[in-house]
Amino acid sequence: MGDFLDFPDVQQEIRGAMNNGRLKLQNSSIIFKNMKTGKVDQLASADIEKVQWLQRARGHCLKVALNSGNIHRFDGFKESDFDKLSSFVEKNYDVTMEKKDVSYRGWNWGTVNFEGNTLDFIVENKSAFELPLGNVSHCATAKSEVTIEFHQNDDAAVSLMELRFHIPPDANPENDPVQDFYTSVMSKADIIQATGDAICTFNEVQCLTPRGRYDIKLYPTFLQLHGKTFDYKIPYTTILRLFLLPHRDGRQKFFVVSLDPPIKQGQTRYHFVILLFNTDDEITLEMGLSEDDIQEKYEGKLNKVMSGPEYEIISRIMKTLVQRKITVPGSFIGNTGTHSIACSYKAATGFLYPLERGFIFVHKPPVHIRFDEVGTVNFARSSGNTRSFDFDVETKMGTQYTFSSMEKDEYGKLYDFVTNKKLRVKNIGGKLDKVKYNEDMSGSDEDDHDAYMERMKAEGKEKDEDFQLDEDDDESEDEDFEPNLDMSEPDDEFDSNISSTDSSNDDDDDSSESSKKSKKPKKEKKEKKKRTVPEGKKRKKKVKGDPNKPKRPQSAYFLWLNEMREEIKAENPDAGVTDIAKLAGQRWKEVTDKTRWEGLAVKAKESYEKAMEEYLANKSDSDSDGEKASSPKKKKKSKPSASSPLKELKGGSGAGFKSKEFISDSDSNAVASDGDGSSESSDSDKPLKRRESKRRAGGEASEPEDLPDEEEILSSPAHSEPDAQSAGSSEDEN
Repeated sequence: MGDFLDFPDVQQEIRGAMNNGRLKLQNSSIIFKNMKTGKVDQLASADIEKVQWLQRARGHCLKVALNSGNIHRFDGFKESDFDKLSSFVEKNYDVTMEKKDVSYRGWNWGTVNFEGNTLDFIVENKSAFELPLGNVSHCATAKSEVTIEFHQNDDAAVSLMELRFHIPPDANPENDPVQDFYTSVMSKADIIQATGDAICTFNEVQCLTPRGRYDIKLYPTFLQLHGKTFDYKIPYTTILRLFLLPHRDGRQKFFVVSLDPPIKQGQTRYHFVILLFNTDDEITLEMGLSEDDIQEKYEGKLNKVMSGPEYEIISRIMKTLVQRKITVPGSFIGNTGTHSIACSYKAATGFLYPLERGFIFVHKPPVHIRFDEVGTVNFARSSGNTRSFDFDVETKMGTQYTFSSMEKDEYGKLYDFVTNKKLRVKNIGGKLDKVKYNEDMSGSDEDDHDAYMERMKAEGKEKDEDFQLDEDDDESEDEDFEPNLDMSEPDDEFDSNISSTDSSNDDDDDSSESSKKSKKPKKEKKEKKKRTVPEGKKRKKKVKGDPNKPKRPQSAYFLWLNEMREEIKAENPDAGVTDIAKLAGQRWKEVTDKTRWEGLAVKAKESYEKAMEEYLANKSDSDSDGEKASSPKKKKKSKPSASSPLKELKGGSGAGFKSKEFISDSDSNAVASDGDGSSESSDSDKPLKRRESKRRAGGEASEPEDLPDEEEILSSPAHSEPDAQSAGSSEDEN
């Protein structure tokens, strides 16, 4: 056993709820830190009068009584802890720790013993239960009964609201046991009674929460907020912390009071009281205390007459009365030269102050987060805005606070502050600590790993894959199309894509009439979810490359990597593809002699250039031969005339499909046909065009396309059922 004992999992009862904490016994004191509120209670060893060991329903209890009459209880000990606690207390505190028996009888008749701030109900000389009088909110008497009411606690699952005691009359008429009982309870109860004059009063102070202007009256044990509508009384024992924070404009000061339990206004709970003062406002205040009280009770920390800035006066008085230190901003200086960062929390804007031991946000709603309860912090870009970022704080209990819309110029300062405080930083993917963030939030530095950008790339890749699947689905539907099935009319939403000329309208009418003649029931297909394409845009189809085209040569780095990849994999068996690429890049930078790989790369480039020249020469020869064989009579294309008569050919894969075969020039209205089936106009150098409305099984209409050459139409396997003129020409050929 050393110089101290540490118990990390101990509970303390506070207004009917058990709060977890850490108990540490030292030579000079006993320290208990409440994990919920962060409040630290320190009991000096010289003030310890008695230490007792009690058995409870859930383990054992350590009861410490002080000379002042206050009693502190700590639960959650094991039976095996008695020996080391007993020897430590006896050695360091000169007190013998005794075991106190507890009554197990179910009687409700006994005697009452008032010890310090505790009511002890005793049955047959054994303690049946104890009531902390600090939890009493009201006490009333009626004949031979005394009714005690208790403060409510929002954290307690079950609360004791009221307890009644029946006190029989005493044989001695001079003594009134009911009144004595009532007086003993009220002397230690947490009931605020504004008796006497206030120490000092601050008039018409602007209060942000609760909102309004209040007169602040400071009494020896509590402060009173007196407004036009509401009136609050706050005991000093419920004040956890005091903060004095400068406003960003430099002309105002926030004075923040943290409370537990909070003050109530209907169903609203106020855990913080925020006062706002102007730095230029100065007052002269006369204290309602005598010189002896100032010297004896407050050790000369106050003066009879105090003058100066209003926020300094109230800070000094509150620090003395509450006996709590005032927290001010630490070393953090933002990009604007102030101690805070402008941001938003939930729906309200405010300021986030990084302090030496936590974060505090003012003002609506106020939030205070201690570093010892922070699990991780996270930096993330704001949605739809690259000039700001979000700062997430997640506690060990799982609560998450998101402070959004921070300017990106504050990123570097805040990140340095977080790392100096050794807070765990996580990225979007969930990896902790080993993450680098780009300070300018622009993603321009390739060496830094940007987790947000990596996630966006992954999501974009998934969207591309989904889009490709949709294209594949469309192509499969085109392949499954049967020409004998009914071709439904296009939807109205596609009418804007169809040409409004007379010829195109005639085509639509003819195709619709032919489709009506050959109506057959369609096979029912499962509806597939398709991606909608904006009007006027077409999906780009992938162009297949030429397999005979030479491949581009590899660089020196990739030639080196082909040989070193297996070695890197063997050295790092758990590394992924990206990790291996990073390791290879680092190792390539360390290679000093790269002449071998650079020489191989030069040779590969020379061979590629030679192969490319041969490929281009062969390709040009094959293209010229193909053009001569396919089109011996190449004619120039001419634009069709809207008034020219048109002849139709039934072609395509559908029976109802019709196309315009011949059109005449504007100088001629007649079309002549040759013996080989070709037609010539007065201007024979212009090719023919047609307007085509292409329909799919889904009713989609495409824009008019150029008509291929007439010889290509006649040679196409889809060309069928020529009209009378073209049929006559084919017979002549035969």
